[in-house]
Amino acid sequence: MLSPEAWLAFARAAAGHLDLFGLLGLAFGFATGLMPQRRLILLSSAACGLCFSVHFFRLGSSTGTAMNLIAVAQSLLAARFVTVRGRPAWLDAVFAGTFVLAAILTLATWNGLPSVFAGLAALVATTARLQAAPQTMRLLLIGAALSWASHNILMGSVYGLTCDCLGLLGFTTSYLRTRAAIRPALGTLDPVPSH
Repeated sequence: MLSPEAWLAFARAAAGHLDLFGLLGLAFGFATGLMPQRRLILLSSAACGLCFSVHFFRLGSSTGTAMNLIAVAQSLLAARFVTVRGRPAWLDAVFAGTFVLAAILTLATWNGLPSVFAGLAALVATTARLQAAPQTMRLLLIGAALSWASHNILMGSVYGLTCDCLGLLGFTTSYLRTRAAIRPALGTLDPVPSH
């Protein structure tokens, strides 16, 4: 059994790793993976990105901070302007510009492998946000979450890594649930085999 002094030492050590923005980012990240609609996925993702930009700034990951701020802008633009009917032509130019900006900021804030994974996550997530189909978006966001998980392992972000794991679980669950619901409907379109 631990003495009261040992518990106090443990509590002090744990308090040094508590971060309100990391905790909020974790909550929004988990919610993002479970959102049923594309627009809600993007809005929740924007809130998550805003929280994690502050979290990564506090951890000293300038690349992670920059990529999350770009993600916030992209998510809000995509939520507003990308629809099943298409998107305005200017939005492609804006997203191309944000991708070039992400590449420049990755190089400007270079921190070795963490920067590689943050930049890769930004590339895959940028592609995801331009998708009108939620299923395609979810698959790409699974790839982005895997890249962020690698970044967060290297940066020692417990909140980030936990968020990535919960996001992977949420996106995968939502993807499989939606796929299972779509399959029976598609099955009725199959031709009847002739004997």
